[in-house]
Amino acid sequence: MIKNKTLLTLLGLILMLPVSAQKDMFNPVYTGVTSLSIAPDARAGAMGDIGAATDPDVNSQYWNPAKYPFNIARAGVSLSYTPWLRQLVKDIDLAYVAGFYRIGDYSAISSSLTYFSLGEVIANEYTIKPYELALDVAYSRMLSETFSAAVGLRFIYSDLQYNYEEDVTPGSAFAADVAMYYNNYVIMGNRECLLGLGMNVSNIGSKISYDGGSTNQFLPTNLRLGISLLMPIDEYNTISFSADVNKLLVPTRPTYSQFLEEEGYTADDNSRYSEYQTWLETTGYNDISPISGIFKSFSDAPGGFSEELKEIYGGIGVEYCYNNQFALRGGYHYENEYKGNRKYYTLGAGFKMNVFSLDAAYLISTAQSNPLDQTLRFTLSFDMDGIRDMLGRR
Repeated sequence: MIKNKTLLTLLGLILMLPVSAQKDMFNPVYTGVTSLSIAPDARAGAMGDIGAATDPDVNSQYWNPAKYPFNIARAGVSLSYTPWLRQLVKDIDLAYVAGFYRIGDYSAISSSLTYFSLGEVIANEYTIKPYELALDVAYSRMLSETFSAAVGLRFIYSDLQYNYEEDVTPGSAFAADVAMYYNNYVIMGNRECLLGLGMNVSNIGSKISYDGGSTNQFLPTNLRLGISLLMPIDEYNTISFSADVNKLLVPTRPTYSQFLEEEGYTADDNSRYSEYQTWLETTGYNDISPISGIFKSFSDAPGGFSEELKEIYGGIGVEYCYNNQFALRGGYHYENEYKGNRKYYTLGAGFKMNVFSLDAAYLISTAQSNPLDQTLRFTLSFDMDGIRDMLGRR
């Protein structure tokens, strides 16, 4: 049970773990609704949090909805559960439900629901249960035998109120996704391998406010690029290698030194921090529009181009499959220590039957004192074709 405000502040920076030894250099990209940046399913979670170009599955809605028209199954649904930050508390959870239905041979509709519970907060005589929720729907279509595209719409609701006596209100926002996917067979040696390329720009939308509009926070608008290569070993065994790179399309918050330079103060003036906060809440940062922020995000880092490169994060993953029924997975996720310091290995396994599949993932942090360490994920998926076959209704 969460019993104080401090932990909720930590949850606001849930993906940003500070490096106290060099705190002056720690300058992450701040966003609201950080639950939108948490990998929701076990398969991708076991492969270093990647999925833009991996072969399609029922959970492609989060990673790249443009993959759905290439899915072999006609329809599917999945349920995922992640106990979150178990190193700190016992009642924070992420639940995720996704599903899709192929329309004919060339298009598909899909949807997902994300519910992030922050447990119970005891505030005076009240018991409060803050949470975040996102509901989305997408339409995808094959534009050729090897290429597809998708668009998605998302409604976001975030209620982080932890004290009825403070001026905090639930926030809501709307966002859109634009995704593309390419796959084609390539010959490598004497093997016919499947090459996949993917792109997903997610959470393009309005800002979100928790104080009635006085201040606003950017959504975690994200550019994800991926590549994957699936190689057959023999008739029953395959192995795939995949990688994703990401860039948050959100402007970097200006530093105190930038404020002093912008306003014409001396560089060693340490008495204007309150003015700096006011400046951030107006022209310095808060007044930047979401669309302007997307373009500024490529060139606004205080450290110049080298810091822009530090804002790129991603992962690599490998998946071994036997007879399309059993899978072993592993991966590594990297984020620069000054931009969040999420560095961890992942591993997992999956078992698939005609009707359902079960996947699990486990996270092993390489960063010291990381509350994400030992995170587990579970996904249960159902193949609607398999269910119809079992019932004799296909």
